[in-house]
Amino acid sequence: MSSSSQAHARGLAVVAISALLFSTPGLFTRGVSASGWDVIFWRAVFGALFTGLYLAWRGRLKFQLSNLGRSGWANALVWATGTIAYLHAYKLTSIANVSMIYGSAPIITALVAWFWFRERPRTIVIAASLAALAGVAVIAAGSLGTLHLGGDALALWMTCTVAIGLSIFRKYPQTPAAGAAIVSSLLVLPPSLLWGDPFTVSGHEILILALFGLVFSVASVLLNEGSKLLPSSEAALISNLEVPIQPVLAWLAFAEIPPAATFIGGALILIAIAASAWPFPAKALD
Repeated sequence: MSSSSQAHARGLAVVAISALLFSTPGLFTRGVSASGWDVIFWRAVFGALFTGLYLAWRGRLKFQLSNLGRSGWANALVWATGTIAYLHAYKLTSIANVSMIYGSAPIITALVAWFWFRERPRTIVIAASLAALAGVAVIAAGSLGTLHLGGDALALWMTCTVAIGLSIFRKYPQTPAAGAAIVSSLLVLPPSLLWGDPFTVSGHEILILALFGLVFSVASVLLNEGSKLLPSSEAALISNLEVPIQPVLAWLAFAEIPPAATFIGGALILIAIAASAWPFPAKALD
């Protein structure tokens, strides 16, 4: 196996693991009574803490934070807005809707990479991304006239920030991923303190959110690192493994059954993911 093929396989595995971890935020967010801003605050505190401790243990903390550069700061800012939108979305719409809307990440990522640095995706990826976008449209149509529409809009913005972030790391692979994740977490603290009341959250719920911070920080670092080894659109597609997992977890944990539009749109997205992800070409990085 060539070195490029090995890097590609490693990237697939790392991004797939991150997707499994990213399937849990809905459980943490819905599993506590704390407000969206309070969840964001504690997730950010513990996410930054755990990531910082890990980097310090490896002797990489100073390097990661001092070598962010413009690309690192840009990624941190973009992902900070995405985090705010993401966690509020879970409070305003169904977990299934948030998960399924994230299925549009491939087409948005492909468009960002194509227009920004001319990384043309494979034809099958383009076709699958269009199908995924159609699925998102069906899901959003099912939320028209309800409070879910606002949550759906936040989920779509979160998806856009993921696409931009993946493209930044693909364009500038030297960007310290973990350092950007720490700064991203720190950037959401001021607005969380301004509009939330995190210090009134019970100790029990803080422990739950501490675990959330740990899981989320590990998933973020893995996604950022794995995306450096894959075409941007392909990284987004593999990260969509969380799409079918999140609704199942929501059903098991909260007996949450989404509307018919979510099933129809979700089916389109899942078919698109399967069609585009199999088989991977031997020269996927060419």
